Amino acid sequence: MSAFILGEVDIHNMEVYEDYKKLTPGSLEPFGGKFVIRGLPIEALEGEWKHDRLVLLEFPNREKALEWYNSETYQEAKKIRKKASSANFFIVG
Repeated sequence: MSAFILGEVDIHNMEVYEDYKKLTPGSLEPFGGKFVIRGLPIEALEGEWKHDRLVLLEFPNREKALEWYNSETYQEAKKIRKKASSANFFIVG
């Protein structure tokens, strides 16, 4: 069963965040991950949207999603993301 990782991101340094965006796609491939949603625009149909960016990743299963999130490759990208933004990440499935 597919698993999804959802990220809500607030960017405070777009220049550094661009470096993160370049690294992420390659880090997904070994784990069968892909982008379902990457970015904007977002329109709230109910409630409020208070973040700069929404990302939804799909993986073949929960194990692959967690392997990606904890992988050495993504940890390097994550360090860059943390310099440029704050985020909430959730796993579903």
